[in-house]
Amino acid sequence: MTLLPEDLLLLFVDEHTGQALAGPETVTNALSGGVLAELLQSGRLGYDSHAGQLRIIDPTPLAHPFLHESLTRLQAPLTPRRAVPRIRRFVRDNVLAGLEARGVLTARKQVFGGFVIQNAAAVSEVRAATGSVLFGHRAQDFRSGTLISLLHAVNAVHKVFGGARHELTARAKQIAEAQSPAVTALHAAVFAEMVVAKVAATSEGRLLR
Repeated sequence: MTLLPEDLLLLFVDEHTGQALAGPETVTNALSGGVLAELLQSGRLGYDSHAGQLRIIDPTPLAHPFLHESLTRLQAPLTPRRAVPRIRRFVRDNVLAGLEARGVLTARKQVFGGFVIQNAAAVSEVRAATGSVLFGHRAQDFRSGTLISLLHAVNAVHKVFGGARHELTARAKQIAEAQSPAVTALHAAVFAEMVVAKVAATSEGRLLR
């Protein structure tokens, strides 16, 4: 079974062309939240809603080395807003490596922006499962709700799924608001990272003029 951040990366891939459906900053921020969500789901991380902090509750090594390495960056209790940047480094490469190892996806080597799909069924399966929740055909669970919440946090739901942007965003917002306090906090942290990135890009553009 693929990891939650792996499913998230597959959602960012056009199942027909292999093109990336969002830019590297967007994908990286979403995947960082996805890794934290996977650590929560695995029982390695816990979330204290009163303190607003993530903390390690089970340090047992994970089967996936990059997940365990990510966990080691969170030794002290910290807010999701501080945790997301700690996970960012090499997160896309690490998630992609897992998919490559299982023969699902490889990156086109020239530039970021495209992939070679080796297992089309795996890409279609996660897209269909997540889309069925987004479009109201199936009740949400932790996995689907978290995936949609993180896509919403980076304003990518309309990029990943075809349809009216306003309606998709409204549906994703409804799903995101129904998540657990931990996932809601991850959503807010990833959204905040996107705001920071947007401000930085705007400032850089002004300096280059």
